[in-house]
Amino acid sequence: MQSTTAVDLWFDPRCPWAWIATRWLLEVEQVRPVETRFHVMSLSVLNDGRELPEKYRQGQIDGWGCVRVCIAAEQQHGPEVLRPLYLAMGTRIHHEKAGLGRDMILASLAECDLPAELADAADSTGYDEALRASHYAGMNPVGDAVGTPVIHVPTAEGAPIAFFGPVISPAPRGAAAGRLWDGVFAMASTDGFFELKRARDRDPQFDAA
Repeated sequence: MQSTTAVDLWFDPRCPWAWIATRWLLEVEQVRPVETRFHVMSLSVLNDGRELPEKYRQGQIDGWGCVRVCIAAEQQHGPEVLRPLYLAMGTRIHHEKAGLGRDMILASLAECDLPAELADAADSTGYDEALRASHYAGMNPVGDAVGTPVIHVPTAEGAPIAFFGPVISPAPRGAAAGRLWDGVFAMASTDGFFELKRARDRDPQFDAA
């Protein structure tokens, strides 16, 4: 029997590309000996102090709330709550178009049987130090010129294989998900490989939640 490979995914709940990559990794788990561990990064931390186009500025402000709540939940209830909490938030944000506000957060917490009081973390800077630490743990190995998803695959040598992406739309299913994993891992684990890219020709497409 093959041993299971732990794959670490850094997500921001509001990023559609991270959400699609998550749906892909959930498929990969069904066809490869892979288990995804979830961690929080923040597009608001990433873009803090940067000049952004007007259409992104409100998202930069609103985006702090849900990642603060994720960090608060992780600290108070353990890292294992991040998977169900992110899946609950992502379903509401990307499939139900519920926005990033308190109602979405409260509904997501309730689905995961987590205390409603965690929603108060959205408006507090008390978890920002831990949020930034989680963010940079994911981002530092790949640099600050990328966003999310960021994936790390641990290695026996110590330093993980870390990369941004894949940016895909829609998420492949079944055997196709496994083939993409094989290809992505082969490229990312090649010494000196940095980038493979082409222009996007479609918007994010979400499968069934």
